Amino acid sequence: MHRFKVEKMGCGGCAKSVTRAIQAVAPNARVEVDLGAKLVTVSGDDDPADRIAQAIATAGYPAELLLAA
Repeated sequence: MHRFKVEKMGCGGCAKSVTRAIQAVAPNARVEVDLGAKLVTVSGDDDPADRIAQAIATAGYPAELLLAA
């Protein structure tokens, strides 16, 4: 599981963009978004956190890795 802080994510459209970006590089991932806390949790996939963070950043939402397990 990876958890990211995504400060620029502020609306449902942003959450969809982030989710699509993650699933483009990790199609089997389960993505949970908490807009209020600006957190994204990615589970169910073995992709490295840096690859997922890069996909989120490429979509225009720089992400800070908070937790990798």
